[in-house]
Parts: sequence; structure tokens; C-alpha cells
Amino acid sequence: MAEHGIRDYYAAKQKAATQLGAVDTRNLPRNEEIEAARIEHQRLFNPVQHPQQLHYLRETALRAMRLLSAFDPRLVGPVLSGSAGKYDAITLHLFSDTAEEIAFTLMEKNIPFRTEEYHLRANGREHSFPGYRFIADETDIELVIFPASGVRHPPLSPTDGKPMHRASSRKVEQLLADEQASLQPLAET
Repeated sequence: MAEHGIRDYYAAKQKAATQLGAVDTRNLPRNEEIEAARIEHQRLFNPVQHPQQLHYLRETALRAMRLLSAFDPRLVGPVLSGSAGKYDAITLHLFSDTAEEIAFTLMEKNIPFRTEEYHLRANGREHSFPGYRFIADETDIELVIFPASGVRHPPLSPTDGKPMHRASSRKVEQLLADEQASLQPLAET
């Protein structure tokens, strides 16, 4: 997942099992174990660059969140959890009763985008959510659109099957402040 940009846990497990010649795939690692290994991989192989890259991604996310503040954005996924690698997009959950409101906002701000459909699990089954994708500062940003009332009902995380962690712009600001304090010694070395 870290080296080849595979985003689906099952597909990554299958590819790894095939490469290792493991025909018995009943003992594959859990998604939580894979996520922990991704974080450890970043720590071991990119000890200086990863914290800086993660900080950059979170700053970019915060700028996008401020731009789309009318839709109560929440940061989710690898950029929030800290496991983001070079292939991961910034994913924001937005809340609006119509996806078109967000499209109009993007058009008003002259942001080229494309329409997407995202499939997430909620309430025990898979749901389709409309969304958009655009590029900011050479980084893909995914916007997944939920009904306005959906802010209190996050979909399930593909990592652990529990409600997805979401961070408001205030929480992202706090993450950035905490990171800035820890990046200071790195910048001096």
C-alpha cells in the first residue's frame, strides 16, 4: 500500500499473498495490523521526510477546509491518522443537502474538478455518496458529500469497522501546532 499506492486493503492483501506464493489466504493480517505497519514503515524508511510531508498534507487540507467552511468539512483517512504516503489523497467529508451547492462553490472559485462516487459502509451496508475530486498544490483532494444531518453519523472505517474518525478544522489546526513543535528539531538538523 505504501509502495504501490493500493488503497483497498483486500486488494493489497491478495497482491502480497500472490507475490509471496501464499495459496492459503485464511491467515492474512487484519486491516488494523496493516495500518500499524504502514505507520511503522513511514517511521523507519522516511523518518525526516514523512513528518514534513504529513504536515504539508495537513496544511493543504486545512486550506481546503477553510475554502469550503460553509459545508462543515471534516478531515478523514490516512492524512488524519498519520499513515499517509506519497499516493494518498486528502479526503474531506462535506455536509450539504445537495451536491450541486458544493459544485457551484468550486466553480465560483475557479477550481476545476471532476465528479466522483464513493462507496462507504454505514448502518451495516454499503452506501454510495456523491463527491468531487480536484488538485491543490499538486495534491489530490477528495470531497465526499453527506446529507447535512450526516455530521453526527460517520460511515465505518475500512481499517477497523468502527465509526470513522473525523477532524474539524479546529482539530486539524491543533494537529498542525503539535507537529510544528515536533518538527522544529528536525529542521535544525
